[in-house]
Amino acid sequence: MRDMETIAFVRLKTSRFILGSNPFSGFSHQGVERDNLMRHYFKTEVIKATLRAAESQGITTVLARTDHHVMRFLMEYWDEGGRMQWFAQTCPEVASHEACIERAAQGGAVACHIHGGVMDSLLASKRLSEVQAAVNLIRSKGMLAGIAGHDPRVFDWAEQNLDVDYYMCSYYNPISRPASGEHVSGSEEVYRDENRRAMIARIRTLSRPVIHYKILAAGRNDPREAFRTAASAMRDSDAVCVGVFPKDNPRMIEEDLAIFDQACRQSRAGGRYNA
Repeated sequence: MRDMETIAFVRLKTSRFILGSNPFSGFSHQGVERDNLMRHYFKTEVIKATLRAAESQGITTVLARTDHHVMRFLMEYWDEGGRMQWFAQTCPEVASHEACIERAAQGGAVACHIHGGVMDSLLASKRLSEVQAAVNLIRSKGMLAGIAGHDPRVFDWAEQNLDVDYYMCSYYNPISRPASGEHVSGSEEVYRDENRRAMIARIRTLSRPVIHYKILAAGRNDPREAFRTAASAMRDSDAVCVGVFPKDNPRMIEEDLAIFDQACRQSRAGGRYNA
């Protein structure tokens, strides 16, 4: 097993590199054809093999949606001896906050956060005040409670108004979602570097641990540059979440971890990211 760096994350312990699961569900953020390719590739046995490969490299946490597909493959993975912990994400197209939180608790999640698209939509519709009740429900189930978001203004509001355990901060804000938090396959997505700079600048000021995500711009960024930027932006309490697609490269997990490890070492030896 790789000697993976771990961090204290509120009251939990996690590898600094968290495995993302968007590809498992066919969310490529690269178009309908790529979505379908991922869906056909990631059969249950392939997903479980990917989880085992991640675990063998020292990854202790997977971040995944609260839908029946995810809960089924996690149940099988754990029944077969898997040990990675689940950070759950609500999924607006499937069920309400409350139903997703109940699923997360029943399915064995140790943390749960409100979907980033939902938070962006609630910001646009001026309905963020309803989030605290969902956070309270998550905590009542014994899980860490968090929120995600693509717009730094979500976290501006949260710092002033929300009692929460952690944040999920997207480096990019590729889709406008004023009416609905749901991601629609095939929607045009735009990844702007100014969004990344703005979110990194906001992360520096936040009072809660942050999971940095979409650092690769859904495969658009060069991995070495992306991991170097993330490593220099991360604080001691922070982690990074990255999905993989081994069909493109069977050694993607190992190579990503090697690049990330090197980036973290270089960041500790040198300066931090300048937004």
